[in-house]
Amino acid sequence: MNITDKEKKQLRNRISLSVSKYIQRQRYLKYGFGLSAACILAFFVLTQNENIHQQSSPIDNFVKTLVVQPIPGQIQLVLGDQQNINIEETETAISYSNTGEQITIGNSKSVNQKTLKDQKVVFNTLIVPYGKRSSIELADGSKVWLNSGSKLVFPAAFTKEKREVYLEGEGIFEVAHDALHPFIVKSGDQNIEVLGTIFNVSNYNDDHAINTVLKSGSVKISYNNSKSLNFNESVVLSPNTMAVYDRNDNSIKTQKVDVQKYFSWRDGIFIFKNDSLESIMKKVSRYYNIAIVINDKELASTTFSGFLDVNENVENVIKTIQETTKFDYTIINNKLNIN
Repeated sequence: MNITDKEKKQLRNRISLSVSKYIQRQRYLKYGFGLSAACILAFFVLTQNENIHQQSSPIDNFVKTLVVQPIPGQIQLVLGDQQNINIEETETAISYSNTGEQITIGNSKSVNQKTLKDQKVVFNTLIVPYGKRSSIELADGSKVWLNSGSKLVFPAAFTKEKREVYLEGEGIFEVAHDALHPFIVKSGDQNIEVLGTIFNVSNYNDDHAINTVLKSGSVKISYNNSKSLNFNESVVLSPNTMAVYDRNDNSIKTQKVDVQKYFSWRDGIFIFKNDSLESIMKKVSRYYNIAIVINDKELASTTFSGFLDVNENVENVIKTIQETTKFDYTIINNKLNIN
């Protein structure tokens, strides 16, 4: 079949047009696929970041679901099988074996437990009410002294990855050194990461601040306020330094301090230096589990310095303070009124 020159020209034009459309279509598909891939990748990254941000450790999840009915005036050790061990002594020492399976309470009592349930780590909870104190040696050899009105959640035996505990109230930590397994204290809006050191954490719900005081070693404190997603800061403490995190305005301050003041309660001594009577009585109230009301605002703001031997009864402690300033007091039905 013969075609004219005119028809050949028209055929070439149609082929060129088809090739041009094909190239444009391929470019569009390539761009469209690239854009789609970019969108998918961005979505994946954002989703992963969100998942990472929302991920909670097992101890976080346990604390959220923890419900313990407190028994007035008794220290409670709650095991993983919900076995509740009540301790009536004012002060007691608890010690875990290195496997976490055997627990010694005081000088005579011991109990056993399983450290895994459904292949998951078992958490224990130590609750110390106001008026009581307790010390505990964890399975890794770390020691914790808990002040009145405190709660410690911890694994019966630590995993191979990291050592995490959760604190409410006040505790002194003497962490067993393990360079491969950081020790992390979760407390309110802060995480304290250490390898081996001695420090004090005070995180009472009715205080406006969380205080962390380092005696020796080094700790890194990370703050993350869940109410403010943009707030995420960290500080590294050196010995004889205190970090103060204000819950009200998310501010963080560090300052050099006399650390003995923050550790002496372990030995039954309160040390004060220009502390207000109000703040002193708050500590006394927790230590002795007695309600204290200061009816004179000017008196409440008066500052004191000195030592208090809290191994004595509460009335002797009040009389010691009374020697430095004039005030009257009455004690009725476990309530102390200061005028």
